[in-house]
Amino acid sequence: MAELNDPSLWCARFPWPDAATHKHSRGRLGVVSGGPLSTGAARLAARAGLRVGAGLVKVLSPPDAAPVVAGALEAVMVESFASPDALEAIAEAMDCVVIGPAAGLNDATVQNLAALARTGAALVVDADALTIFRGRGVDLFESLDRDDVLTPHEGEFERVFPGLLLLGREAAALKAASTAGAHVVLKGAQTVIASPDGRVRRNPNGSPWLATAGSGDVLAGLIGGLMAQHMDSFDAACAACWIHGAAGERFGPGLIAEDLPDLIPAVLRELRG
Repeated sequence: MAELNDPSLWCARFPWPDAATHKHSRGRLGVVSGGPLSTGAARLAARAGLRVGAGLVKVLSPPDAAPVVAGALEAVMVESFASPDALEAIAEAMDCVVIGPAAGLNDATVQNLAALARTGAALVVDADALTIFRGRGVDLFESLDRDDVLTPHEGEFERVFPGLLLLGREAAALKAASTAGAHVVLKGAQTVIASPDGRVRRNPNGSPWLATAGSGDVLAGLIGGLMAQHMDSFDAACAACWIHGAAGERFGPGLIAEDLPDLIPAVLRELRG
């Protein structure tokens, strides 16, 4: 049976800064953007990663999308890449990279994920970077290691791990983590976080107000922002899910994804206090 996710399980290992901390020691997060009409998801993820404490966040963008991204961001930086090899070179400097939010359901996303897997960066794999591997999960798993995190909702989970949901959500997430050799965050009303080492937690503070477009992109950015700060991947996923739920409930009715990053500081203040 899954353990209930609670701050008491991970707060002591939360990456709070101290007097000697500088931006590079707080970690570097990259977020891969889609094309010029599909940049919002990456921007949401990047802003969430910055809010949760990553010291430097860059959106890694195809050249035609870079002006769109740059015009909508301030503290988040932008760097363009024209090929998977160029993305690999940029990502070498990153501690963690998020790939998938509106990245595109095309071969470029497959090649970009493979390029990122050749770097030392931990990966958060979400959305399009999951769906593009429908029916060929084995190809996805070749690009993963035990520090990486997959963040599917049930539809994406079924595409990559067909039939596993018949086991029940907790057993399915555990089996998926073991099969993929990476952590799995199975999103839902009570999100399940599973590790390939057999740990599993159920997040009890999900909010119905989070059922809105872009909410999952913010969660991916939260996980990535904590992993960039070298928080253990399982703890980072658990902490991010709890913070995400607390932020959603704090705002309540009328919440849209753009609201979530600006709710994170208040949740962090309560955690630290």
